[in-house]
Amino acid sequence: MTDDSPPAKTVAAWPLLNEEKLVFALGNYSRWRMLRELATGETRTTNELATAGGCSYDAALKHLKLLLATGLVTQGRGSLYQLPAHFLPVPGQPHVDFGHCLLRFNAGK
Repeated sequence: MTDDSPPAKTVAAWPLLNEEKLVFALGNYSRWRMLRELATGETRTTNELATAGGCSYDAALKHLKLLLATGLVTQGRGSLYQLPAHFLPVPGQPHVDFGHCLLRFNAGK
């Protein structure tokens, strides 16, 4: 019997985020919901993330600015947001390893 699961990612491959900033960024339910939406691996617009976060467009911009500053998301062409490649979850495993913490986004769904 062979193990066909993808290799595990190692946290040592990237610098750890600042713990205090990480905790602050994750401490807001709208930002948490935005990150859960981005954990699919797809890029999202500000409008899509505002809807996912249950907040206004202007509030989403403020949340995204904070998430960008902490390194939890990146902004690409056309103002599309995504998780940095090193944080993307392994397909089929709905969790993201931020180094200091592991977020399981499927809990409570």
